[in-house]
Amino acid sequence: MRAQQTILVTFAVLKDAVGHFTSDDGFAMASHVALSGLLAVFPLLIFIASLAGFFGFAGAADTASDLVFDAWPESVAAPVVREIHNVLTVPRGDLLTFGAVAALWFSSNGVEALRTALNRAYRQQEKRNFVLLRLQSLGLVLLGAAILIAYTFLVVLAPLALETLKIYVPQVESFLLSINVARFTLAGSLLIIGLFITHWLLPSGKRSFMDLWPGILATLVLWIISGSVFGAYLAKFANYVSTYGGLAGIMTALIFLYICALVFILGGELNAAISRQRRFWQRKKQQQDMLVAAK
Repeated sequence: MRAQQTILVTFAVLKDAVGHFTSDDGFAMASHVALSGLLAVFPLLIFIASLAGFFGFAGAADTASDLVFDAWPESVAAPVVREIHNVLTVPRGDLLTFGAVAALWFSSNGVEALRTALNRAYRQQEKRNFVLLRLQSLGLVLLGAAILIAYTFLVVLAPLALETLKIYVPQVESFLLSINVARFTLAGSLLIIGLFITHWLLPSGKRSFMDLWPGILATLVLWIISGSVFGAYLAKFANYVSTYGGLAGIMTALIFLYICALVFILGGELNAAISRQRRFWQRKKQQQDMLVAAK
C-alpha cells in the first residue's frame, strides 16, 4: 500500500512539474536564459581578466575559462574557449574603466535571466525593489569572479605549491593524495553551492534547504546525462558546420546552454511541485485528524 502511494505521489509530482513548466512558457524561458548566459560569458571573463590583472594574477582569466568549460562536451567548449582566449590575449589591468564596468553590468543580465525563470517556476510575483535586485545581481557576479579566481588557484596553482613544499618537506608526500582529494572536492562543490545560492536567493519568497535539494539533485543528474548524450550526438551524428558555417561553434554552445537551461528550470518546477504536494498531504492529514477528533 505504501509503495503504491509513493508511486502515485511521484507521478503526481512529475505531472505537476511538467505541466507547470509548459504553462509557464518554460521552453521560451530556457531560450532567454541560454542566450543571456551566452551573452554574459564573455563580459564575465573580461571582468575577471581585469580583476585578476588588477591584483597581478596574469593569465587567471584564461585558466578560469578553461576550468569553466571543462564540464562541457569538448566539441561544444572548444570553439567558445578558442574565441574567449582570442578576446583575452590583450593584457587587462583596467578594473575601474568603463569597459570593465560595462562588462560587469552585462554579466549581471545573466543573473537576472535566472531570477525571472525561477520566479516563474516557484510561482512568485517579484515585488522587491529593482535597484536592490540589480545590486544583488552585481554582487553575485563579483562573488562569482572572486570564486573563479580562487578556483583557478586551487586547481592550477596549488599543485605547484605542493611540489615546492615536497622538495623542502619530503614527509608531506604521504599526505598529498588526501590534499588533492580535498582540493578537487572543494572545487567540485562550488557548482552545488552555486545552485543552492541561486535557488535560495534569486527568486522571491522563502525556501528552506529541504525545499531545494530535490530539484538541485535532479538538475545535477540530468546535466550529467544530457551533457553526455549531447556530446555523443555531436561526435557521431551532428554536422553543424555544414548548416551554420562559421557560426557552428556559437550555435552548438547556444543549443547546449538551452538544454542546460531546460534542466535548470525543470529543477525549480520540481521543487515547487514537491512543495505543493507536501502542503496537499499536510492539509489532508489535518482534515483526517479533525474527523478523528470529532468522533
